[in-house]
Amino acid sequence: MSGSAGIGCRVEAELTDGWFNTAYRVRLDDGRAAVVKLAPPAEVPVLRYERGIMATEAMVYRRLATLPGVPAPELLHAGEDFLAVSVLEGTTWDKAGDLPEATQRALRRELGAITARLHTLTSEDGRFGYPAEEAALSAPDWRTAFTAMVDALLEDAARWQSELGVTPGEIRTLVADGGYALDEVTKPALIHFDLWPGNIFIDGSRIVGLIDHERAFWGDPAAELVSLVFGGDTGPDSDLVRGYTEAGGVLDFTPAFQHRLALYQLYLSLLLIIEFGPRGYDNAEHLAFCRSYLADNLARLRALR
Repeated sequence: MSGSAGIGCRVEAELTDGWFNTAYRVRLDDGRAAVVKLAPPAEVPVLRYERGIMATEAMVYRRLATLPGVPAPELLHAGEDFLAVSVLEGTTWDKAGDLPEATQRALRRELGAITARLHTLTSEDGRFGYPAEEAALSAPDWRTAFTAMVDALLEDAARWQSELGVTPGEIRTLVADGGYALDEVTKPALIHFDLWPGNIFIDGSRIVGLIDHERAFWGDPAAELVSLVFGGDTGPDSDLVRGYTEAGGVLDFTPAFQHRLALYQLYLSLLLIIEFGPRGYDNAEHLAFCRSYLADNLARLRALR
């Protein structure tokens, strides 16, 4: 890092929770503690949407620095293949232990408000999809961008011979059937798409930071619920949605909204299985969960046809 950022550091520990980047807790020469993330080497195969995502994360941190009400680490340094951010206090929500129900509910409401504020960020060029040019997965409208995102995953599936239990043709048909609903999305909001409890830092009864923004894209706020549900209820009467709407966000839960949500759940379930290829995962329990998740989401979309 010293050659790229003009500052040296001493590694204190490797952080092993992530599944894509390599991360270390370091002490910078100026005395500050930081987390350094390193992108995979250029020769390591990645999925199409993952091309250039280190720069996406740096972009998100820069944008968040100007947005009140969305806590995140401070971006300290960034290069083509690394970034360094400040260390957050507290711990990730998934490691916080058993919290009182009242605390959980208050945190979910706060998370909803933070997410609504996050979604006020829009792409500067008005395009939808993944920001990185290397991925070439953006378009002027959401239907075109999302269709391209799905097609890219299917191409990755063919490359890695992923066993999906469904034909690419049916996947494309299911996406096309939801085109009318995708066309309702006209504002490219910043979607984190990985807001499970492991990417949310809390300190006591407050949220102190969202991390791991590299998988962000410009799209539909409904897509955020796909990862948020792994932390609790995201239904229309949930604490999270209450916090979201109180902060000015809109989630209308119409039939078209529900159709889009089912498409985004399908997208994530495809991604989770296909990434087994380049990652070389050997986790039968996780694979079984991913296959069950895909089957459930396929059934939900087929019922809408």
